[in-house]
Amino acid sequence: MLSTTERNRCIDRIRQLPDRLATAVGELSVPQLTTHYLPGEWTVAQNVHHLADSHMNSFIRLKLLLTEENPTIRPYDQDLWAMQPDANNPDIATSLAVLRGLHQRWVLLFASLNEAQWLRPGVHPESGPISVESLVQAYADHGEAHLDQLARTLAAA
Repeated sequence: MLSTTERNRCIDRIRQLPDRLATAVGELSVPQLTTHYLPGEWTVAQNVHHLADSHMNSFIRLKLLLTEENPTIRPYDQDLWAMQPDANNPDIATSLAVLRGLHQRWVLLFASLNEAQWLRPGVHPESGPISVESLVQAYADHGEAHLDQLARTLAAA
């Protein structure tokens, strides 16, 4: 179980992600956004669009955890999603805007939870039991992991 301080750190990381991401990718050219610099890795644009897709899914998962009894959380194939035309578009402004608005709502909701809500359970068919608390930690880490991936990708350029 996370302490209140640890939960708040996760919430702060989620709060900061849209600005940190925009700073990292905001001035990139179309070739920088769409070139596969590292074998087996997504492009910068695919990463940005993935963060919007993934975090939208997680927001819905949070709502399900808060409103249903022990819901089964639906997985999706992120690699197939990353191959769709919208995820290969160099125009990342819409996904950055989605992340800004989504993270504002996500942070507001996380910050309003009581102790019982943090512990509400669900099941992910691929990874097993989850809770609201594990979700905040996983997605704070998820954003950091993609910022690191973007830094490695751009360093390879």
